[in-house]
Parts: sequence; structure tokens; C-alpha cells
Amino acid sequence: MSNNKSILRSQDPFLDREKNQYDSPLPSREFILQILEKEGVPITVEKIERMLSIKSHERDLFAKRLRAMERDGQLMRNRKNALCLPEKIDLIPARIEGHPEGYGFAIRDDGGGDIFIGAREMHKVLHGDRVMVRTIGLDNRGRPEGAVVEVLQHVNSRLVARLHENQGVLFAVAENRRINQDLLVAPGQTNGARPGQVVMIEIMSQPSRNSEPIAKVVEIIGNYLDPGMEIEIALRKHELPYVFSKEVEEQTHALPDSLRNTDYHDREDIRHLPLVTIDGETAKDFDDAVYAEKLTHGGYRLIVAIADVSHYVREGDALDKEAFERGNSVYFPRRVIPMLPEKLSNGLCSLNPEVDRLCMVCDMTLSHEGTIKDYRFYPGVMHSKARLTYTEVAQALLAPQRVDNKLRSLLPHLQDLESVYRLFLSLRENRGAIDFSSSETRMIFDDRGKIETIQPVERNEAHRIIEECMLAANVCAANYLLNHQQSTLFRIHPPPTVERLKALRDFLGEFGLHLAGGDKPKAKDYAELLKKIQQRPDQHLLETVLLRSLQQAMYSPDNEGHFGLAYEAYTHFTSPIRRYPDLLVHRAIRAVLKGDKSKSDNLTAIGEHCSLTERRADEATRDVESWLKCFYMKDRVGEEFNGTVSSVTSFGLFVALDDVFVEGLVHISELGADYYRYDANRHQLLGERTGMRYRLGDRVLVQLVRVDMENNKIDFVLKTHRSKNARKKKTS
Repeated sequence: MSNNKSILRSQDPFLDREKNQYDSPLPSREFILQILEKEGVPITVEKIERMLSIKSHERDLFAKRLRAMERDGQLMRNRKNALCLPEKIDLIPARIEGHPEGYGFAIRDDGGGDIFIGAREMHKVLHGDRVMVRTIGLDNRGRPEGAVVEVLQHVNSRLVARLHENQGVLFAVAENRRINQDLLVAPGQTNGARPGQVVMIEIMSQPSRNSEPIAKVVEIIGNYLDPGMEIEIALRKHELPYVFSKEVEEQTHALPDSLRNTDYHDREDIRHLPLVTIDGETAKDFDDAVYAEKLTHGGYRLIVAIADVSHYVREGDALDKEAFERGNSVYFPRRVIPMLPEKLSNGLCSLNPEVDRLCMVCDMTLSHEGTIKDYRFYPGVMHSKARLTYTEVAQALLAPQRVDNKLRSLLPHLQDLESVYRLFLSLRENRGAIDFSSSETRMIFDDRGKIETIQPVERNEAHRIIEECMLAANVCAANYLLNHQQSTLFRIHPPPTVERLKALRDFLGEFGLHLAGGDKPKAKDYAELLKKIQQRPDQHLLETVLLRSLQQAMYSPDNEGHFGLAYEAYTHFTSPIRRYPDLLVHRAIRAVLKGDKSKSDNLTAIGEHCSLTERRADEATRDVESWLKCFYMKDRVGEEFNGTVSSVTSFGLFVALDDVFVEGLVHISELGADYYRYDANRHQLLGERTGMRYRLGDRVLVQLVRVDMENNKIDFVLKTHRSKNARKKKTS
């Protein structure tokens, strides 16, 4: 015990770190926790200040550190205002994850199992809040159940909501359905908004056990069915930055409209080469241009030229800070939220045809087998000879005798690109990269901005040519930076976890299939299994399960390889206009070319942020597409559709419709009078009494019975279930 003795700060094991970070270092968090652990009892702030010899001028900063530790769940105060260690009083720091049905879960900071939080306890908090919980037993499904003891941090201050009125009382319903509580709107705080309108609210009083949250309207976004409202809602709901700051606008305005003489200095001139861009019909920003030629001694030269964004966006300037905050461009149907202002994304940095543009070049020499024998990076200046589309390039390669004047002179180089692609494709197969068959769709809109039809998008030869060229450049960039020991962000794809592999192998075993590779399968093992299941009637089911066994790709400063692509090192180099990690990779390459060995201490945090903004963009675009699809289907209630079970959950079956490309739910209550047991590993619902089995990949006929525009939900009832495994014989 050290009750009456001062403790020397020199004993702090993290003192050097604190000195590096602060001019006046305080005792580290770890040291404070160590003292509390050693004392073994709650102690007052005054006492720990005496023990650590906290001086009067340090008290405010020390108090801030203690409050931060409380907010992060490392400390807690008891009723006597003494500091406690949460684990000593059986409290668990966690983050609340709400459910639209009113209950929720506490996601533990220590990574332990989630704790169920009932609707009564959820009344105290909102989705996302940081809390201390205490387990109080098991719920009726055998899950640990908890009670919210203290709210450490309310994270919701502003929310997108829809205004409602009931018996003269105004309240707002959050667009984020994980926030289940109604938010009362204080009298006189509507800012002119009317019931039914979409608004931005500010929470004035957070929820508690005995009171509802109270809010005021700070912005009227518009009427719910206004054109484009679904995007306006998604922008605010997912907190996507969509307005450029005044500083960014000023910096952008100061940029020239075209290249200046000084921009050409210290660059290789490749304007004589017939580089071209190949993109979709609706693309407006062109990151990459390509060129290939057959070499006289055999093999090929392949050039991938990428927009040199790093020339204009410098580390730490207003444009850089804004690009980092956004992380990436977000592509909604009919609208793009760019990472960079239009003057850059569609102008100076876009490799538009027939104008000089600055670029960072990956210049590769390939063997006659397609392996990359040599490569080099250099800043260049190029002059795109044409803006081509995937469709016209694919048609030109398919029928070269029919090409128009625009493509005639470029055709030999396009054919060389196709030859390079064929070599890369062979290497890809030998490498064992996983290639799942996937289908993309495109929404066609009417004059009101609503879906007229949804069409499948066919990937043609030109799509694959560009994809393989970009993969090659990305691999070269990763190897280049590794060889020069230059820190950067890698695009990593970890191998499947042991738990996922076990579940996958158990599932495959029911079909007489086996995934090779033991506890550490390679991508090639997946690829070989995918070949085996081609043309099987259950191919879709098996492919889906294989895909879901894989982890999510992310950004990291630690090179862990890319499992799916079967690369030992991989990064993103080819899209700096729309992805911040690519901009960092360009800066790292530029540093090597200049002979610098710059190191970034916060690359881990940057990688986490960029992975988060990527997921944020995906969630926002899914929300918008779901709303548009609901609007598209709302006049088709009563119609019947053929479809495939795309997902099985504990509450029913999600069905993807043929030809319509819309997904909806068959609730478990619509499956008949039985109790259905959900088997996550087998991706099925099995009736206890009837033995009826509903499984991922089953073919069904459904009827559309309800479209809920408020919650973006489409509900079906089952008319016919067509599956060889639909019924399982009961055993006595």
C-alpha cells in the first residue's frame, strides 16, 4: 500500500512516451491504472493528486485526463465521487448497438461476447452511445443480458428525422432505424417545419430512464418524396461531408485552368505515345490511361499512367485535409459526392482527351509469358489520344474490320492490350486468384428521377483488360515501396478465420465437397473448388457460402498480402482522384524518387479511417438504392415474381427477384404453422414439426404484399417453394 507516500513520476513506465507527446508530461493512463490496482480500494481525486504530486497548475489538465479515462471506460466514480476500476465492480465498458425492434446489444470494448440489452434498458440510451453495463443474467434465448449502469458518452447530437404529430404533440422519428425512440420536439422549436417533412434535429436533452429525448429542428431538408431527397437523407444520416469548406474553395480557385510551363519540369514527356482512357459511358473523371506495344525482342511494354493528384494536393493543405475527411468519392445513382472539387476531379487531374495532363507512370516490361520482368515509376506528362468506352473497345476487338475512323489508328495498340490481358489472365489462373461470378445492375431513371427499369450490366473484354492492367500497376507499386522500405498503406485481405473455415467445411461436407489446404488454405484452393462446382444446380448456393467465408479487405500499413487476389503485396495506386489511400501511395512513390525516407507515425489510424469511410460510402449508397427500389415496386403490390433465396436469417428469407433485380423479405411467420429452427452454418430454416427446409439458393415464387417506404422494406409471401432439399424426412 502507498496510502501516505508520494509516488515518483520517474517510476511511470510510459514516461518517455508522455515526454515525446507533451511539453509538461502528466502521469500516463497506464500508470494511473497501475496505482489504482495496487491500492485495491476506490480513492478520491484529491488523494491520487497527492500521491502523484500533481501541482496546482497541472490540476486542470490532470482532471481532463481523468475525465477522458472515464469516457473511455477505464475509470469510474462511485457515489462518493471516488475513482474505481470498472472490473472491480463488475462493470463492462461497451458501445450500444440498437435494433429497429427496440432492443439492442452492448458491444464490449474487450472484444468479448455481445450482451443483450432489453427494450426497457434501451430507453436510457441511443444507438452508438458509450456505456457501462453490468450483466444481470441470461435472456430467454440463453444470451447474456445486461443493464445500463452509466452512460459514458452520448454520441448523437444531430440526427436526420421525419417530423410527426400525434394529438398536438410533435415528435421526430430518426431515419436511422437503430434509434428506436421517438424524439419529442420542444414547443416553438420547429423552425417552421411541418409534420411529414424531413428535417435535421439537434438533441437538447438526452434520454434517461424516466424521460424521452427532447430535440429542436435546426434544418428543413424537404418533403419526403421530393426528387433526390433519398440522397439528401443519406448524406446527413451517414455524416458524409458534401460541402467543400471556404478554405478548399479558395485554394481550388487559385489553381490554374491548364498546365503552366513550370509544371513540365523534371518530367518525362510521353505525349507522343497513343495513351487512351477506357471507362464507362457515364464516367466524368478519368484516373487512368493505358498503352501497350509488342517489343521486337519478344514480350510487351505496358504503360499505366495515373493522374498526378499529388502535384496539386500537398500534405497538410486544405485540399488534403478535406480529401482525408471524405476518404473517397461516393457514387450515388445520378449524383457523385467527389473527394476533390470538380475543377480537379473533372478538370486538371482528369486525363481528358486531347489535352496535356500530369501523370505518375508505371512503365512495365513484360516477358512473352506475361511476367513483369522490370518496371519503373516516374512523373510524366501525357496527352490522351481518345476517351474510349468499354462498349466501343469490346466491339472493336470483336469486329476489327468494322472500326470507325476514331479507332482505326488506335486498333493495333488496343489489340496489344488484349494480348497483354490474355497473358495476365493465364498468370492469374496459375496464381490461383479467386474469381467469383458476379452480376452488376444499372438503374435507368425517368424524368422525375425515379427508376424506370433496372438492367444487368455485362462485363465485357474491355472491362477485364483495364482491370488486369490496374492490378499489375498496383502490385508494382506495392513491391516498389517495399523494396525501398518506404512506409505506405497496403490494401490487405486477410485469410479466412479458423471459425469461418470450420463452418465452411462442415457445410461443404454435406455436399460431398472438400476445401483443400488444411487450416491455412490458399486462394488457389478456393479457385479449384469454384471450378469443380461450375454447372452444378446448386452452384449459386455454394459460391455464396464460399464468398461469405472470406474476410473484408481493408487498408493497413502492415503488408499482410491479399488473399483473394493471391498477391504477396498489393496496394491501391490507380485512383487518386477518388481514393485517399491512392494519393498517399503516390506521395510515397514521389518520396522514393526524390531519395526521401519519410515515415508516417499515424498510418494505422489513417488506414482505419479510410476503411471506415469506404464502408460508410457503401452503406449510404445501399440506403439510397433501397429507397429507390421501394419506390419502384410500390405500384406493383399483388404481382407475383420468380426469385432465389439470397439470404437466410432467424426472422425469415430474403429473396432476390429474377429480371427485376430487387430483394425483399419473406417473414418467418409466412412460412406456415410450424416452429422454424435457424441454422446459421447450414444457411437454412428447418421446421420442427413438418421438416420443411428453406435454404440459401432455393428457387421460389413470391407475391409482393407490402412496400414500406418509411423503413425501406419490401415484404413478400411465399407462393411456391422449389427445392430438391425442401422437405427433410422426420425420424422417429
